[in-house]
Amino acid sequence: MRAAPKTHTSFGMAGRGVVICLFRPRNIILEAFLVSTGIVALAEIGDKTQLLAFILAAKFRNPAPIVIGILVATVANHAFAGALGSWITLLMEPQTLRWVLGISFMGMAIWTLIPDTFEEKNARLTRFGVFGTTLVAFFLAEMGDKTQVATVALAARYDAFFSVVAGTTLGMMIANVPAVLLGDRIAHRMPARLVHSVAAGIFAILGLATLLGAGERLGF
Repeated sequence: MRAAPKTHTSFGMAGRGVVICLFRPRNIILEAFLVSTGIVALAEIGDKTQLLAFILAAKFRNPAPIVIGILVATVANHAFAGALGSWITLLMEPQTLRWVLGISFMGMAIWTLIPDTFEEKNARLTRFGVFGTTLVAFFLAEMGDKTQVATVALAARYDAFFSVVAGTTLGMMIANVPAVLLGDRIAHRMPARLVHSVAAGIFAILGLATLLGAGERLGF
C-alpha cells in the first residue's frame, strides 16, 4: 500500500517555510552553492578585501590566525547578508522581486569591472593581535563590498540561505587563502581584468535570466 503523502497543516507560516527550505529539489540547492562559490571567488580577485589579505600577510607573516580571522569575519558578514536577502523575499511581490534582482545583477556586472583600491591605514588595528586585527579589519572592509551585496542578491535569488552563505564563504576562502599563503608571489600574476570580465559576464547572465523569467522555477 502506498503511504499517504505527508501534510504540514499543523505548521504555521514559519514551519512551512522551513519544510520548503529543507525539502526543495536538491539541484536548486546545488546550483545555489556552486554559483555562489564561483561568482564570489571570481569577483574577489583584486577586490579590496583580497588586497587587505595581501597587506595583513605582509604585515604579520603569520598565516594561520589571518586565515581563521578571514573565515570568521566572512561567515559573520555573509550570514547577515544572506539573512537580509531571505528577508527581502518576504517583503516584495514575486514580480517586483524579479525586476529588482535582475537589475541588481546587471548593476553588479558593471561594478565588478571597476578596479578596487584599499588604503593600508584601514588595517592598522594591531592592538587586537593578528586574529583580532584580521577579524575586525576584514569584517569592516566587507561591509557594503560587492561580495556582500552579491550574497544578499544571491540569497534572495535562490531563497537558499545555507547554500548561498556556504558558497560565498567558500568563494572568499578560495580567493583569499592563496593570497595569505603566497602573498607577493601571486599578487602581480593574477589576470584580474580577465577574471573580473568572467565574473561580470556571470552576473549579467544571472540578471538577464532573472529578468526574462527564469527565476519563476525558483518560486519568483
